[in-house]
Amino acid sequence: MSARPSPAYAARATRPATRAAVVDADGMGAFLPGALAREGVRSVLVRSDAPNPHLANHPDLTDLAPEVTHRGEVAATADALRRYGVDRVVAGAESGVLLADALSAELGTPGHGMSRPSARRDKYEMACAVRESGQATADCLATDSADEVVAWARGHGRWPVVLKPLASAGTDNVLFCRSTAQLRAGVAAITAGRDRYGGRNLAVLVQEHLAGEEYFVNTVSSGGVHHVIEVWRYHKRPIGDRPMYDHEEPVPPDDPVVGELTAYTLRVLDALEIRNGAAHTEVIRTGRGPVLVECAARHGGSHTPSVVSRFLGTDQLACLARAVARPDQAALGRLPRYRPRAHLRYVTLLSPRAGGPLSAERFAPVRALGTFVELALTMPEGTVLPRTRDLASSPGYVYLASADPARVAADHRRLRALEHGDLYGPATTTTPPGERYGDR
Repeated sequence: MSARPSPAYAARATRPATRAAVVDADGMGAFLPGALAREGVRSVLVRSDAPNPHLANHPDLTDLAPEVTHRGEVAATADALRRYGVDRVVAGAESGVLLADALSAELGTPGHGMSRPSARRDKYEMACAVRESGQATADCLATDSADEVVAWARGHGRWPVVLKPLASAGTDNVLFCRSTAQLRAGVAAITAGRDRYGGRNLAVLVQEHLAGEEYFVNTVSSGGVHHVIEVWRYHKRPIGDRPMYDHEEPVPPDDPVVGELTAYTLRVLDALEIRNGAAHTEVIRTGRGPVLVECAARHGGSHTPSVVSRFLGTDQLACLARAVARPDQAALGRLPRYRPRAHLRYVTLLSPRAGGPLSAERFAPVRALGTFVELALTMPEGTVLPRTRDLASSPGYVYLASADPARVAADHRRLRALEHGDLYGPATTTTPPGERYGDR
């Protein structure tokens, strides 16, 4: 599905790129230079001044690319990129979103609209921009005052409510609060800390809790034309007062919900001026229709491209690389469409207690599952495992797939049982009451 701007606008972004700057090629972004190279585009790696230390970096995938370190001066960094002949700038991770925008504007390369760039990172600004465009958003307030948060919650009149930092990612400090005492404790905890990029949390976002099924829509845009690459459904579970990802599955493109979700998502992309690049949009389908959770102006953060491409026929990084290399074709709507070829399930690993050290050898029983496809550990071998509380403390993820969804579900249950055994080594702490979140 595509949304087309005027031909004149699209024409300004149809020059093929030959060298792209990738800002913070961490996590899944480390696969982006390889995807670009397969399309004939060379990369320059830009290291921002506030990368996410929790994301793994894969030097084997990026060691052939020159590097530029950003030291706070956009003009100086842009000058360095000019010397390399950079004609496109792409965010490789959430930490690179704002810097990629600023560098693209400085260089004059195809990028996003710059009337309100902060709305692509600050969750309150994001909600305001989307609401002002006429789209549904969650009721929310940004403040550093616990008293204002409590007054807002009382006026809202429904529990739980959600607290989170204004500009973080994943499940970092996302709290479900069911009382004023929990709200005050949550505000104190968030504002006393830092986000995943080292920045101080100067305020919090308090937001209504949206009831309904949650999805994400991955897109690639070129010249303002938006292409839906894939739609997945999230399945979460609470860990104490925090939501945590359990598993996610692709939604077939002919499912009626896909049309509803994508039509809403494309309007969100327009509201946030996302015009050239990838986006990862999370939406909850409520009783009043789709409502935005958040939209990240970069590719999705935790899927292995080769597995997704094998089972869906394409993947977001491959489509992004093709749009960079062949923007004229992307602007004509000629990016691949996804087609699920089996029942694929992405399962987040959840350590129910502190254990470790992490050992890939201990995962032999997981690899022996009949529907096993791939295991990805996101912590180094030998890491002393913490109890999983959020994405940063998850050991990794597993893909399961089969033509029979019942076999996938059964192996998912077996995996959770293994986690409650000795998969992560001897326990060093016990699971607190009420937090036995790994079983199904």
